[in-house]
Amino acid sequence: MDPVSFFLVFLAIVLVGAALYLGAGIVRGRSIGSGLDQPVPNLPAVLLPENAKPADIDSLSFALGLRGYRMDQVDQVLDELRDQLQAKDREIERLGALVQQPRREGGETGRTQP
Repeated sequence: MDPVSFFLVFLAIVLVGAALYLGAGIVRGRSIGSGLDQPVPNLPAVLLPENAKPADIDSLSFALGLRGYRMDQVDQVLDELRDQLQAKDREIERLGALVQQPRREGGETGRTQP
């Protein structure tokens, strides 16, 4: 068999194989890239409590996935979120102390003496 005939037979086999592959995918109702669909979640969702505290951020854990997020970026964002929550809690405590301070000075009613 000469090289040209061999190439044509090889090309015909490849084309028939590709047609069968694509035809089987169409019959099943799937597209060529359907193997890249989102994975079915089999783990519980990662949720924060309603009144999240910095310790809740530290205890978060995400499932690993082949095409998941970059762990260093997620860790950086979670660290920043934890720091912001800590700053918010400190500010709330500071403002609460300022509100309580005039009440202590003015008595039970919260009024100051003229």
